[in-house]
Amino acid sequence: MFLKNYACCSDERLMEQLNSNIHYQLFCRLLLGIGEQINNFKIISQIRCELSAKLDIDKVQKCLAKHWLPYMEELDQVVTDATCYESSLRFPTDQKLLWEATDWCQNQLKLLCSYGKQAMPRSKYNKWKQRYWNYSRKRRKSKKERTAITRGLLKLLKKLLEELVVMLKQLDVQMPERYYTQYAIIEKVLKQQSYRFATGKSPEDRIVSLSKSYIRPIVRGKETKAVEFGAKVNKIQINGISFIEHLSFDAFNEGTHFKSSVYFAQSLTHTKVKIIGADAIYATNANRRFASFNNIRTDFVRKGRAGKHEHHRKQLAAQIKKERATRLEGSFGKDKQHYYLNRIKARKKDTETLWIFMGIHVGNALEIGRRMQNQAIIAA
Repeated sequence: MFLKNYACCSDERLMEQLNSNIHYQLFCRLLLGIGEQINNFKIISQIRCELSAKLDIDKVQKCLAKHWLPYMEELDQVVTDATCYESSLRFPTDQKLLWEATDWCQNQLKLLCSYGKQAMPRSKYNKWKQRYWNYSRKRRKSKKERTAITRGLLKLLKKLLEELVVMLKQLDVQMPERYYTQYAIIEKVLKQQSYRFATGKSPEDRIVSLSKSYIRPIVRGKETKAVEFGAKVNKIQINGISFIEHLSFDAFNEGTHFKSSVYFAQSLTHTKVKIIGADAIYATNANRRFASFNNIRTDFVRKGRAGKHEHHRKQLAAQIKKERATRLEGSFGKDKQHYYLNRIKARKKDTETLWIFMGIHVGNALEIGRRMQNQAIIAA
């Protein structure tokens, strides 16, 4: 899994690298003989699933911090911020989601009718299939066209779901667990999209993908990407080494994690935090009072009159902001561009969490390795 994020390649490509690169083999404590190779690249996916089921982020991070502390300095200084690591999925629209749900229901009906040797129930599936194809090919879609296609797909999806229930009762068969899970997701999609179509409001915990039903829209407010789809992570950074304070696939306000970030940093380093840098969203009155009570210096914009040492406060705040803007926010881009966190291709919630965890800490491990090498050179 370390090599997966280090090499930034697919499972199949990674297995090819492992078979041909002796350095990768030695890293994995594996030495293949002449002409010997591993052909089953799916073993990487099996390892990923096994590790994701056992991953305890807090426990592992405390273990890593314990071994990395000798190579870290300025343990009383922390910076924190949040980012979104996007998942690999097609850009979600209501029409795409409804069509995927409708198509799934139609395919399940075909299978059940084939099993029971029955004729397919009548529906307008073929008509709406052609209409959806014509709609999807258009570069510009008017509001009138969107409304018509959404209304038609909602009615068709409702009918197909009802037909599935009737068909299962008639045939009296037990479907796999995966079927009932997907049926429940589609039923929830129908309720949410019906509510959205009737009121124009976004429902709570809106599903945007059938294959990744745990993904939620994360409103970031950026110029290029107003909304992102993936896991939101609140990170802390100590001397350039990043740790995950909170990871969630639901949107959350990182400003409420200011206190927990301080306590989390102290639990990792066993050192009292004296300086912390954070974005303006963290600068709430409650967080300001907490920082003042614990004698923690911040880079928050001052409220009220200037103090006696205002000049020194401004200098310190400028240094903290520079550290946060360069090292912490720079680490977001480095993780996404160099450690395979740009578009996460995992298919399950647990494996996607493991993917993010490995991507962040692979970068940390390489940085610690460079520091170990520098210390060895100096000592020599």
